[in-house]
Amino acid sequence: MIGMGKRANGEGTVYQRKDGRWVASIVLENGKRRSLYCKTQREAIKEVQRANLAKDQGTLMMTEDQTVSAFLTSWLHETARPNVRERTYERYRELIELHILPTLGQVKLRKITPQQLQRLYNQKLEEGYAPQTVKHIHRVFHRALRDAVRWQLVARNICDVVDAPRVPRREMQALSSEQAQQFLEAAHGDPLEALYVLALTTGMRQGELLGLRWEDLDLVRGTVQVRRTIVRLPRKGFVVSEPKTPKSRRKIHLTQLAVEALTHHRLRQHEARLAVGPAWDEQGWVFCNTVGRPIEVGNMIRRSFRLILMKAGLPMMTFHQLRHSAASLLLAMGVHPKIVQELLGHATVSITLDLYSHTLPSLQEEAVGRLNILLSQHA
Repeated sequence: MIGMGKRANGEGTVYQRKDGRWVASIVLENGKRRSLYCKTQREAIKEVQRANLAKDQGTLMMTEDQTVSAFLTSWLHETARPNVRERTYERYRELIELHILPTLGQVKLRKITPQQLQRLYNQKLEEGYAPQTVKHIHRVFHRALRDAVRWQLVARNICDVVDAPRVPRREMQALSSEQAQQFLEAAHGDPLEALYVLALTTGMRQGELLGLRWEDLDLVRGTVQVRRTIVRLPRKGFVVSEPKTPKSRRKIHLTQLAVEALTHHRLRQHEARLAVGPAWDEQGWVFCNTVGRPIEVGNMIRRSFRLILMKAGLPMMTFHQLRHSAASLLLAMGVHPKIVQELLGHATVSITLDLYSHTLPSLQEEAVGRLNILLSQHA
């Protein structure tokens, strides 16, 4: 047995089994012990520390009689919150508190049935929620119950035997090359012109673009480093966090068009700072409001983005579709999907291929035509 140093009686123990697995032996509030199996000693120690913290805060609920509400509330604050981004945590909290707990909260965790879960999904669909929302409910509950299984609180994850609703596949809407040119022409002279140029030439996410600081740009070498993302959350204000995935933390080479737009943007921002004087709140943002603070996305969409779409004679679309447009244009030009994946910051190339499969049939036709010409020369 490998201990964790001197501990008060009943605080938990960590040891390694003969099969190589590590065990975190935790004492529940009823005095019984429960063993959690982990891959590494570090994970086991972390589980014991987490349980002790929960006990100190009065939130450790690992008995057989605990309800779904008690488990999910504890899981949300003690397990999910320290391990996911703030925006993801808020989404989990919303799904749990608004959708799962009102219906299943008082059910005993060990006694919840697949039929109850299926009825919850059906109820939400009947209430008019989109299949995608119900699928998110399924995913967050599945993630929580996965931990419950690992902690031996339940014998199985019932989400494994209940199908989430099928989400109709929607083809990504993207601008054609002609439409993209129309959009940029309409954006010319707008205070946020450089933002739109970057969106269409780099495929960066909205939060990544608005989270750029001047220190992230090297206009001499023509590169931008994605280091953070920014989002405004209810009751939280602006929250700055790490990029979405490890792959999202990336360096992107800029087009000359983007370098010129950013250079002009910096001069314009300098003039705005001088005009405002002491009221300017310098925070280093590339894209900011009239006094140097982070941009309110709602204002940006209403006062700038939609007006540019109207001026260009283009249909209404979301800002995120500029990212889709960048990817689609690159793939249509024959750029390898792996390069597009790295540019977009997708975790794997399979995600890129799955999202933009609608672009590939024309590429396949071109490839088959080239193969036919090649082989015909040797016939």
